[in-house]
Amino acid sequence: MSLMTKENDLSDVVEADRAHVWHHLTQHKPLEANDPKIIVEGKGMQIWDAAGREYLDAVSGGVWTVNVGYGRESIANAVRDQLVKLNYFAQSAGSIPGALFAEKLISKMPGMSRVYYVNSGTEANEKVFKIVRQIAHKRYGGKKHKILFRERDYHGSSITAVSAGGQPERNAQYGPFTPGFVEVPHCCEYRAQWDVENYGERAADAIEEVILREGADTVGAICLEPVTAGGGVLTPPEGYWQRVQEICRKYDILLHIDEVVCGVGRTGKWFGYQHYGIEPDFVTMAKGVASGYAAIACMVTNEKVFDMFKDDATDPLNHFRDISTFGGCTAGPVAALENMRIIEDEDLLSNTQAMGERLMGNLRALMDRHPVIGDVRGLGLFCGAELVKDRKTKEPVEEKHVQAVVADCGANGVVIGATNRSLPGFNNTLCLSPALIATGDDIDRITDAIDGALGRVFG
Repeated sequence: MSLMTKENDLSDVVEADRAHVWHHLTQHKPLEANDPKIIVEGKGMQIWDAAGREYLDAVSGGVWTVNVGYGRESIANAVRDQLVKLNYFAQSAGSIPGALFAEKLISKMPGMSRVYYVNSGTEANEKVFKIVRQIAHKRYGGKKHKILFRERDYHGSSITAVSAGGQPERNAQYGPFTPGFVEVPHCCEYRAQWDVENYGERAADAIEEVILREGADTVGAICLEPVTAGGGVLTPPEGYWQRVQEICRKYDILLHIDEVVCGVGRTGKWFGYQHYGIEPDFVTMAKGVASGYAAIACMVTNEKVFDMFKDDATDPLNHFRDISTFGGCTAGPVAALENMRIIEDEDLLSNTQAMGERLMGNLRALMDRHPVIGDVRGLGLFCGAELVKDRKTKEPVEEKHVQAVVADCGANGVVIGATNRSLPGFNNTLCLSPALIATGDDIDRITDAIDGALGRVFG
């Protein structure tokens, strides 16, 4: 942290924030008597707040975003140089960084071919939903318009995105929702819905049951996270994704993988779906694309989908009639290019795999010492620990106790996360997503903080 920042009196900033800023996911009544937290600086995996307190950030900016860590001057310099040259032109025309990042991104995604730039994960998912609906009208008389989504998954914050969201607490009070979105069961084996050996295949078969109930000729797509994030860090059982792919092909249903959290290295591969050998029709991404150094998100598709929108150039409606204003910003793709270069040059995918194994090993060791941990799960540097009152009954601990663990870790200099008012009664999972640059010492410090917090909160 710079000496200047340490010595500055930021009381005026704190008061300006208290008086005028509306924070995300925050009940503001307590801030009338308590200072809002203001983060003023970051370097590597460390952050500092306005009071001068230092923290190890184990959630990459709070929401799985800062994949390459803070203070990357090469990204900042690349953005600055590009903004001086050309900051923006609508994406109806191209740009140098837009073309070059699209080429680089597609090189990491065999089978995909086209990149559509937007400004957020929500918007990226909305573009897929619009494409699916337009295909339904172009080819199926509007009938094949339904989009399946999975309980516990999250796909964004707009009204239509929450219509495709399987987290009831996030959706509460925002209806009526966009019609045509249909929920399918999750594949969470820890809280099994079926007593079978091949749980992954059975969970996928439940999707087929919904398709047959709705009518396969009415279902156009299914939208799924490769690893469920805010719904509890849920990894899929063996056989699940392969069966999902089979079902989609059987019924001519487009497969949309939401990689907003998992994408660009978080799981130890470029994308989470690449662990499972599947071939999606759409992949959406946002958070890690530029590690938060610029706002950028992408909707990526294949040539099969793309060709549907240029088969009749004489029809004025036969193209994707959509625009994203800030999809024309050049800062995003130039930051994303440098972000990807860093991941490659520093071999951060391998580091993510190694540190992910260490983190899971440490969490399993904590599970041996703390009966309150009912399950640990994860992929790469994307891990969770579900807290329960009793391992046999799997009754969740109260959310206030989960938040007490988070608060205790913060008081001891480590920022961790937890499922946040998503699933009534089941906001009981600690969430960890340190930057891909994490070292063994960082991982140990994170789990040591959790160890102490569990002991103090639960005894």
